[in-house]
Amino acid sequence: QVQLVESGGGLVQPGGSLRLSCAASGTISSIYAMGWYRQAPGKQRELVAQIHISGDITMYGDSVEGRFTIARTNAKNTVYLQMNSLKPADTAIYYCVARILPRGDYWGQGTQVIVSS
Repeated sequence: QVQLVESGGGLVQPGGSLRLSCAASGTISSIYAMGWYRQAPGKQRELVAQIHISGDITMYGDSVEGRFTIARTNAKNTVYLQMNSLKPADTAIYYCVARILPRGDYWGQGTQVIVSS
């Protein structure tokens, strides 16, 4: 069992920055990757970024690559998403995900990001 708690969302102006955090607890030894997805109203959930626990290999969604950075720390089993140059199109609920073995996912409750003037 894995529980995820996101934090750091909020309202920002276009061009601004936010840093999201996701803290994992529980059977964390089963996690092989963690990441972020987002879902805007009326749209499908989409990949934002993912990082593998071993080797820190990362991947990003096409719409955020070059603006967002995912990183992890062993301290408090936390994954961060640094979001720069935010656009109104980035407005969504952002969900942390932990991928486990055998293959499966655990999801956080989500944190709202609103980019607006």
